[in-house]
Amino acid sequence: MEESQNYGHQHPLLLLLNQDQLLIVANCSRCGEKVSTPCFSCAEDCGFYLHKVCTEAPLELNHPFHPHQPLLLMQRSQHSFVFCDFCNERCEKFAYHCSCNLDFHIKCSLLTLNIAENNLKELEHVALQDPFISTEIGDYVAVCFLCWEPLANYKHFSPDCGFNLHEKCAKLPLKLNSTYHCQHSLVLQFNNERLSCKICKASTQRGFVYGCTYCKLVFHTICLPPPLDLAAEDKSHQHTFIPLLRRVPYFCDACGLEGIYVAYICSTCRIMVHRRCTTLPRIFKSSWHDHHIFHKYFLSDEFRSSDCIICHDEANPEYGSYCCSHCNVTFHVHCVTEDKSSYSIVSLENGDEMPNESSISVIERNDAGEATKIKHFKHMHNLMLSPFVGGYENSCDGCMLPISDPFYYCSKCGFFLHKACAELPKMMNVWHHSNQEPLVLISDKAFECQYCNNISTAFAYECCGCEGKICLRCVIALTPGARTCLRHEHPLFLYRDYKGQCNACGYTTSGYGAFCCKDCNFVLHLECFSLPITARHKCNEHLLSLTDHDDNSYSKSYHCDICEKSRDPNRWFYHCATCDTSAHVGCVLGSYPYLKLGSIYEETDHPHPLTIVKKKYYYPGCDECGEPCEDVALECSKSECKYIVHWDCVAPDSLQSWSE
Repeated sequence: MEESQNYGHQHPLLLLLNQDQLLIVANCSRCGEKVSTPCFSCAEDCGFYLHKVCTEAPLELNHPFHPHQPLLLMQRSQHSFVFCDFCNERCEKFAYHCSCNLDFHIKCSLLTLNIAENNLKELEHVALQDPFISTEIGDYVAVCFLCWEPLANYKHFSPDCGFNLHEKCAKLPLKLNSTYHCQHSLVLQFNNERLSCKICKASTQRGFVYGCTYCKLVFHTICLPPPLDLAAEDKSHQHTFIPLLRRVPYFCDACGLEGIYVAYICSTCRIMVHRRCTTLPRIFKSSWHDHHIFHKYFLSDEFRSSDCIICHDEANPEYGSYCCSHCNVTFHVHCVTEDKSSYSIVSLENGDEMPNESSISVIERNDAGEATKIKHFKHMHNLMLSPFVGGYENSCDGCMLPISDPFYYCSKCGFFLHKACAELPKMMNVWHHSNQEPLVLISDKAFECQYCNNISTAFAYECCGCEGKICLRCVIALTPGARTCLRHEHPLFLYRDYKGQCNACGYTTSGYGAFCCKDCNFVLHLECFSLPITARHKCNEHLLSLTDHDDNSYSKSYHCDICEKSRDPNRWFYHCATCDTSAHVGCVLGSYPYLKLGSIYEETDHPHPLTIVKKKYYYPGCDECGEPCEDVALECSKSECKYIVHWDCVAPDSLQSWSE
């Protein structure tokens, strides 16, 4: 027994924990019901008792079933009472009240709060009774406090617990999406406005409803059909579709496209679909996304403003689409199913997705939780997070683009990784890749990217099925979402089938589409989109910056300061503002900009390892063809050997650049 605060009572209160400490039968001074321990009693024996749960009831309750206004704990004046809007019994002492004509017992408020939060511990030990066992007492027919249907209609909790509740009603979801109201999600709530049900047109004075506060409409919980169940049998829809043999125009609820001929109807869900849409797969794996995507007959609130990831047009929230709950992305049905080779159906039994295994193990973190020291599985030494912010001349060993903040570096050798490149997983599903199996992260070998066709010695994702390799530049660029590039003022989006002129190089786009602006006619190849923002060339002592237009309006002709040929001022070029040097992109980068200089290449007949080099001022003759080695070459790592050859003279055809 311990003394506590008085909770508004004039005397100190004692906390009673054991039933034998309660010497008399008494009622709680707040809720009016019989007191049981734990409870508080007046230390002066004046007959004041409180349930412990009543003392802990907050003065203001923000209830999920009544989200717009709080419920306030108020004391009824003497000889006045109200009826509880949950159990319909009199409230004569304290009650939770809202100015919109809602009143609840303390225990009813707290029970419904637990139901809203899916916390049913209070009911765990209550016996369940089967339906059709009579609950009548004389002329009184017990009803469920949630739906106000007869309690005996469904399995229910024993009324001995003090509440009349169907088991299914106690487990109703707080929010659901229904084909009866596709515009917004419906929320379980108190029917304080006494609105009539949209389906049966009847109104009730008590009970819960599913309502839309935006549209001012409600549905009885028993009138709504159950939400579409993804865990149902392995078929496209759990109800039977019936053909409507009339030629009437309609919009398919499954895909949103217009139909003219026979429609197929599900009377339970009130949907009308094309014949082909009656067998749409519920779940499948698409080359357009790295997670499983699910078909929904309408978009829930989190997808309301979504555009289709493929065509970038708006997805109508009132009709069916495919969605990814991990990424909140949306696909039009006709866009994602157009190419049957681009997706594979996932059965519900083996629908688990492969977890992404991290490429790094964290050794140290800072106070903010950021990994400052890591071990990457593709490098022998530990890597440190760079504390510096500014410009750097090194390249990332993962993507071969200029290093920029934030990045990791090796203090023992010249190894650098962008933080984004370091955090890519060991295996992943790469967007737009035709094979549905995960690709594996590789390094330390030269390869040709099957998307941008550049030759590289950086990291890549390799497909074990087709043996194709995709560089990290393309993997990152093809990840969904809006992109920014140089000084263009609008976001860019990838259009897979776009064919047109690239603003950067002037050539017609081909292959894997282009990045396009929805607001203007700006277009970029995948290759041009991933160009290094800065580059170094022996013609200039400063870093050259990638530039999208020439501000020199006084010049009548434009030329490249490297090859001295003419240059189109409307095409991208590299420029030094300090020296006013301008050059073609190809002249600055050369044929092999993504081969890491200084790395070892051993796939030749030469007895010693060869180092990838690019001579700046002295061009020795190639030991194969005799021509000067002006571009990328392979030089023997043994200084006494003096062997050097053009890359193009010894590399296989698959690792040679054929660009002019």
